[in-house]
Amino acid sequence: MKVCILGNGSWGTALGQLLVDNNNEVIMWGIEKCLTTEINTKHTNTTYFPESVILPEKLISTDDLNLAVKDADAIVFAVPTIAISDVASKVNKLLNKKVYIINVSKGFNPIDDKRISETLRSVLNSKYIYPIVSLIGPSHAEEVILRKLTLITSTCTDEKTAQVIQKLFSNQYFRVYTNTDEIGAEYAAAIKNTIAIAAGCLVGLGYGDNAKAALVTRGLAEMARLGMKVGGQLTTYAGLTGLGDLMVTCNSIHSRNFMAGYEIGKTKDPKTFLLNNKKTVEGIRTCKVIHEISEKLNVEMPICEGVYKVLYEYQDPETVINELMQRELKKE
Repeated sequence: MKVCILGNGSWGTALGQLLVDNNNEVIMWGIEKCLTTEINTKHTNTTYFPESVILPEKLISTDDLNLAVKDADAIVFAVPTIAISDVASKVNKLLNKKVYIINVSKGFNPIDDKRISETLRSVLNSKYIYPIVSLIGPSHAEEVILRKLTLITSTCTDEKTAQVIQKLFSNQYFRVYTNTDEIGAEYAAAIKNTIAIAAGCLVGLGYGDNAKAALVTRGLAEMARLGMKVGGQLTTYAGLTGLGDLMVTCNSIHSRNFMAGYEIGKTKDPKTFLLNNKKTVEGIRTCKVIHEISEKLNVEMPICEGVYKVLYEYQDPETVINELMQRELKKE
C-alpha cells in the first residue's frame, strides 16, 4: 500500500518507519525543507531523535504536498491539532480517488472544539474517503522509533475499515486492536493530556506515588464521566485509549504534557511557563475545551477544573491541591 504521512515530526517519522518495516511505500510531508533534506540524505531526524537513530533508506520526505498525496492509498494526519483544518482543506483539493484517512492527533480542533475525526469528515469530500480511523493509545514515538513493544487501537465506527488499518500497522513490535467507540476513545485520548499535566505538577511539587496513584484513578473517573455523557462507552475507559493512554502519559518523561506540569509544579509559576513555552502541549488547549464542555453539560470534573485554574487563572498549584483535598467527603 502507498501511504502518505502528513507531518514528519516525531510521531509521523516513527509511524513512517513502522510502515516501511511492514513493506509499504511511504512518503512523508513536512513544511521544513532542511528537515526533509536531512531525512532523505542522512536518514536521520535529529530534530526529534538522537543521531544514533538511523531511518530506513526507503522512508522519504517531501515538502511538496501534491507529490505526497498523489496516488496514495492511505493518508495519515500526524500534524498538530491547530493545523488539521488547514492541511485537510489543502488535501481535499488533491483527492481524486478513494483513500483511507488515519488520524493520529489527540485533542480537539482549536477552531471549533470538534473532535479531530469530526473535523476531517467536515472538510474532506465523503466521495473520496473511507470512514475516518483514529490510531490512538498508549504510545510514545521515542519508543516506537526504537521498535519497542507497543499496543494501540484502530478506532473507527466501521469495524471493517478499522480492521484494514489494524492489519496495515500491526507487526511483531506494534500490536493493534480495533475499537468502534469513536466518541469515547477520542475524548479519552484528549482528556488524559490534561490529567497528565496535573500528574507532572504533583511530581514537580514533590508529592509521591500515593498522590499520583490517587490522581490517575480519580482522573480516569473524570474521563469516563464526561466521555459517557457525550456518548462514549464505559468499557473504552478500561482499555488502551482510556487507562492505558492515561498511565503512559502520566508517568513518562517523553510526555510533553507531564513535563509541562512538572515545570509548573517545580517553579509554582504557571504564567512564566506559558509565556516561555515553545512546544506543542495539547493538554493546555484541551483543558479549556473540557472546562467549557463540562460546564455546559454540568459534569463534575474537579481535577481538570483545578488544572484550568492553574493554567488560565494562574492560581498557585499548591493552593488548588489543598482545595481538592478539602472537598466534601463522598462515596467512591
